[in-house]
Amino acid sequence: MRILFIHQNCPGQYKHLAPHIAAKSGNKVAFITQPGKPSVTGVAKVEYKPARQAGQNTHRYIRNFEGFVLNGQGVARAAIHLKKAGFVPDVVCAHPSWGESLFIKDVFPDTRLLLFCEFYYKAVGADVGFDPAYPVDIDDLCRVRVKNSAHMLSLESMDWGVSPTEWQRRQYPDWWQKRISLIHDGIDTEVAKPDPNATYTLPDGSIVRAGDEVVTYVARNLEPYRGFPTYMRALEDLCRRRPNARFIVVGGDDVSYGQRLPKGETYRQKYLKEVKVDPARVHFIGQVPYDQFIKVLQVSAAHIYLTYPFVLSWSMMESMATGCLIIGSDTQPVREVLQDGKNGLFVDFFSPKSVADRVEQVLKTPEKFKPLREAARRTVIERYQLADCLKRHVQLIEDVAERRFPPRESAADKKISGL
Repeated sequence: MRILFIHQNCPGQYKHLAPHIAAKSGNKVAFITQPGKPSVTGVAKVEYKPARQAGQNTHRYIRNFEGFVLNGQGVARAAIHLKKAGFVPDVVCAHPSWGESLFIKDVFPDTRLLLFCEFYYKAVGADVGFDPAYPVDIDDLCRVRVKNSAHMLSLESMDWGVSPTEWQRRQYPDWWQKRISLIHDGIDTEVAKPDPNATYTLPDGSIVRAGDEVVTYVARNLEPYRGFPTYMRALEDLCRRRPNARFIVVGGDDVSYGQRLPKGETYRQKYLKEVKVDPARVHFIGQVPYDQFIKVLQVSAAHIYLTYPFVLSWSMMESMATGCLIIGSDTQPVREVLQDGKNGLFVDFFSPKSVADRVEQVLKTPEKFKPLREAARRTVIERYQLADCLKRHVQLIEDVAERRFPPRESAADKKISGL
């Protein structure tokens, strides 16, 4: 088969899938992305740049849409280049959120288009308006309605789609949900696994070990969408309650989702001014290489994961696979994976006391929660194991290439879809 992947931040969600398909004899794989992104083994990378940036005078509701059209044009030019070189894909796998798949069917009209349906924005019932600290008005409601414009145009040309969780699939309009399969990206449980001998060297040179009183928190960036304000307020309380605990915070100071603070300010700076923590025991280590990230999880005695009703982080599944004791927010889509008292513990997203109480409970009696750790890893192995997810993804791509609609559904698909 000939497969074309499209994602502005190569490899993105295709980190495992693209090289897996490229490694199979007879397959030819290309990847269209923006400049400066990593190469993928066995995959021909083609870069594009939008001709210009969206105009600052463009109405703010459609400024992003203008940028997405420019991205789509850039991808179309790159695709035409591939076509002239003799590469016509059987299937295009693309993430539609940045407009990159807008015109791909105009370049390859006979090619099947499989979209990665990560998130469809709603003004009510998901992330928007969830946090009372950020109230919405009619302006926000109108802006969010328009925000899906490029996404809808891409869906209109989609042959089939795939979503990583059932809750994310349910955010799409009913008539598209029927054309979206449920397959997670997959977690490599041979890498993300417990290690009773794990150690991690902190920035001050001290070493923590599996079994130590280590509390971890992970997000791509430290921001409200991932519950950072609640975490910091709980942290202040925990520093008082647990004088021997160490706290490791993984995440950058940018903003991935939601509102930015005034230029030059970060949420970490903001909340460090508002709460009192012990700087000798609280370690902000930024974004770290993957092998170090896994080491952090392996030494964790209690792992806090908080999120708006939004895209579920890979880090939550990876922490479960590593055997962490998850203290997670009682929000969707966390509920789809975590069961309170069975493979983790729920807390109120908005309650720092709830978080601190749960963490203290776990640190006081760690052996009591060993079965939850084991069940967390078992959940990932049974439902999100990388090898199984790759097999199902490949089957889906083959079905789409052969115009088999709806695609075949495996026993695993039926089990997870029935959640």
